[in-house]
Amino acid sequence: MSGPAQRLDAGRPWPLGASLDADGINFAVPSTHATAIELCVYGDDGRSERWRAPLPARTDDVWHGRLPGAGAGLVYGLRAHGPWAPREGQRFNPAKLLLDPWAREIVGEFRWDPRHRGDDAADPARPDPRDNADVACKARVVGDDGFDWGDDASPRTAWANTVLYEVHVRGFSRRHPGVPAAQRGSFAALAGDAAIAHFRRLGVTALSLLPVQQFISEERLVRLGLANYWGYNTLGFFCPHPAYGSAGGGQALRNEFRTMVRRLHAAGLEVILDVVYNHSAETDELGPTLSWRGLDNAGWYRLDPDDRARYDNPTGCGNAFDLRTPRVLQMVMDSLRWWVEQMHVDGFRFDLAPVLGRGDAGFDRRAAFFAALAQDPVLARVKLIAEPWDIGPGGYQLGNFPTGWREWNDQFRDTVRAFWLGHPADRGGFAQRLCASSDRFQQRLRLPSASVNFVTAHDGFTLRDLVSYDQRHNQANGEDNRDGHAHNLSWNCGAEGDSADPAVRQRRARLQRALLATLLLAQGTPMLGAGDELGHSQRGNNNAYCQDNELSWLAWAQADEALVEWTAALVALRRHARLFPDAWLNGQADAAGRTDLAWLRADGQPLAPADWHDPTDRVLGALFGTPADGGPPWLLLVNGGRDDADMQLPEGRWRLVLDTAAGVVVGQGGDTATPPLAGRCPLPAHGVRLLRRLDR
Repeated sequence: MSGPAQRLDAGRPWPLGASLDADGINFAVPSTHATAIELCVYGDDGRSERWRAPLPARTDDVWHGRLPGAGAGLVYGLRAHGPWAPREGQRFNPAKLLLDPWAREIVGEFRWDPRHRGDDAADPARPDPRDNADVACKARVVGDDGFDWGDDASPRTAWANTVLYEVHVRGFSRRHPGVPAAQRGSFAALAGDAAIAHFRRLGVTALSLLPVQQFISEERLVRLGLANYWGYNTLGFFCPHPAYGSAGGGQALRNEFRTMVRRLHAAGLEVILDVVYNHSAETDELGPTLSWRGLDNAGWYRLDPDDRARYDNPTGCGNAFDLRTPRVLQMVMDSLRWWVEQMHVDGFRFDLAPVLGRGDAGFDRRAAFFAALAQDPVLARVKLIAEPWDIGPGGYQLGNFPTGWREWNDQFRDTVRAFWLGHPADRGGFAQRLCASSDRFQQRLRLPSASVNFVTAHDGFTLRDLVSYDQRHNQANGEDNRDGHAHNLSWNCGAEGDSADPAVRQRRARLQRALLATLLLAQGTPMLGAGDELGHSQRGNNNAYCQDNELSWLAWAQADEALVEWTAALVALRRHARLFPDAWLNGQADAAGRTDLAWLRADGQPLAPADWHDPTDRVLGALFGTPADGGPPWLLLVNGGRDDADMQLPEGRWRLVLDTAAGVVVGQGGDTATPPLAGRCPLPAHGVRLLRRLDR
């Protein structure tokens, strides 16, 4: 039972959420359609309510009040009064204790309970009368955590020099023998000595972390004994995920994250967060009422214009935040600034990013969200990466994001896979992707680095599985192998799954090297999937979002050391060779008669228009006549076919620098132990060779 309510002053309508002043806490909660907002104060453990009182003032759409004499550590929840009218988009239910969307710390471990439901399961037209306070998550008011950043500074790596490494905090170190057992799977482990040594060995420059904002598992997964492993189901947009802490929650958790960032910065590594501002953990209209739905359903979510009792769902996750609404946009901007200013992160990768720019008529690259970011003095200087698609109408927007953004390029992924793994492809498409997909980005006056190239990512096969499985094997996900993509453009090289056949194993190794070479030598910004350099397998599961176990955790004890060395050598070669500048190549000759890029057939002649789309020939040469380092030309030779070939070399003598068939990277100077090449050059099947001319 609540005790006597304490007196609240009127306070002020900003900043939103709970904010400390010299002698009290100000609470400001936006809700256009509420008739009252109650503040419910709890004991330190969040279990017993001490008192409640309505916020006494309203300014425009913000309800606010100030609690004198209160300080950091206070635990609270909210109750919102207003109409229950689902057909009008309103779902107020004061029986539900709600989490402040601006919460900096969440008290209590979320667990599924029927009382979270806002409507009556037997009659969804009526509100559920059961109080959920004893199972609801609450917020704790946070003050200054007293973290010493020292001389921390972002590495601010230029995009032209950036190599991304997409990594899961827990999965990276959960099985790492060089990490203390108590730290495995944590923020601390990701910045520990063993992890930093590996990142430096590879030469990557930025970690792109799968979601680390506090998330929950969907009810269906919990019932199956599974968990949301990837984290694309956010509950707290200002809160680090508690399961990734090794030293406790609250302040200790936040400071562990900060320590991770500081150590990674000191090692020259940027930290980029995968963020999910397109939807919330409240799922569809039959899902739980945890926060936004109960505070102002019509103000937070996109509603179906033909049936406002239902959600517009371009995310496929049940709901979608409506960034046309100023307060939704404000929460997103406040959250982004908090992670940059308070946690020193260097950038963000936006999941299903077109949702954030959806207006009344679909995606708009001039939407308020993009304009707000561009003018924000804090956020305009960080790295911004879009996943440029959602599942709504007109949801595929590759190349259409504003200047300054980078975009995941699935066309690079699909074309490169098809070219190397025997699916329909041609040299024209492959060359286009090798040159940063100019058809997608150049016309928008974007730089080549706008294309984030990848062959694999968290969603889909690992690199090892890409050359080991023709079909997905997702039975462990509990959906009868119906989930995950069926169109993988993979090739098992002659045997499904593990194989002891030497020919199959050799073919797989060669293809992995060729795929990595294509990724790391291509123009654009490369993204390497964590574990691909180790040869990590998920046993054919191409949708391991719910596999928080050894299927997903990197198997360091089985690491393919030769592949690690190969990957590191490729990154170093990319850095030193600089085949492609961060500028578009045009194939035109300079004053000395040298062309920046010329494409050659196997006979050494330039490709004719008909050659580009010949599906039977996958042999290609790329002559870089004006390298960025001012040195002699480079020659990249590619054979995507299953038969060996010969390539007629341009005039001059050439040194071999890279050979995927032999697994050799000899560095920028070339192989000085073997005679120079001239005339015809053997080009093995599934092979890439890089040569440099000995004279200009």
